[in-house]
Amino acid sequence: MTKNLNPQKEHMADESMVRTLAAQTEAIWPQERILLADYGLAPNAKILDVGCGTGEFTWRCAELFPRAQVLGIDVLPQQVEYARRRHSALAPRLEFHQGDAFALALPDDGFDLVACRHMLQSVPEPERIIAELIRVTRPGGRLHLLVEDYGMIHAYPTRGDLDAFWQRAMAGFATHMHIDPRIGRRAWFELHSRGIQKLSVSYLTVDTLRVPRDTLARIFESWGDGYAATVAETTGLSVSEARAGFDDISTCIRNPQGYAVWHVPIASGIKPNTPS
Repeated sequence: MTKNLNPQKEHMADESMVRTLAAQTEAIWPQERILLADYGLAPNAKILDVGCGTGEFTWRCAELFPRAQVLGIDVLPQQVEYARRRHSALAPRLEFHQGDAFALALPDDGFDLVACRHMLQSVPEPERIIAELIRVTRPGGRLHLLVEDYGMIHAYPTRGDLDAFWQRAMAGFATHMHIDPRIGRRAWFELHSRGIQKLSVSYLTVDTLRVPRDTLARIFESWGDGYAATVAETTGLSVSEARAGFDDISTCIRNPQGYAVWHVPIASGIKPNTPS
């Protein structure tokens, strides 16, 4: 068993992550909210957001479902405190608690919708978290997993070979952190093998046609701020070379003649009423 189950703790606590989470949700939410609205949740649904970070998605759920009880859980106390302060207007219907996604201090079968976003690709042993997410979902309730896959980012034109940079960055980072940076493509399998029913995988197209260029560029700029040094350390690149890889993407995005796309998989399904 891997000893360090939160190898990116320092990255998640960095101020760049606040900017990352804000830009990501701003870019993704217009498409994601359509999926959520189509789930047919009861007006008074109980919603859980595991790995909620600064609560960008969590508060939007509370606004989208104005009678729902919404709980955000994150391992970092500073993220929880930030979320509480920023979204206090929606309390007590919206709450944020510190907690461990590998061992949620929550009862079985308690939530109508359990979401986990932008997290499973960042931790070792994600299967343990998936099992916890399923455990706390009520029978007949829905899971909603936004599971990143860094093989689904493309941009043109770029100054360097972006595919080569991204492959090198993924390989080094994955080995160092004991993670799967392409877990998005296996999310369907992970849910199917655990008996989740009515499975679907939706690919949100986050690109320069659907998202403001500034919003999309800020994602990669904040990623570079938070991760360039670690990418350099784990790949043998210099920090400037690692930073250039992230800058290449954001430069393409800000170029009116450039096109960039990030395909974001969301795997969803229903916990069966009886064990399968």
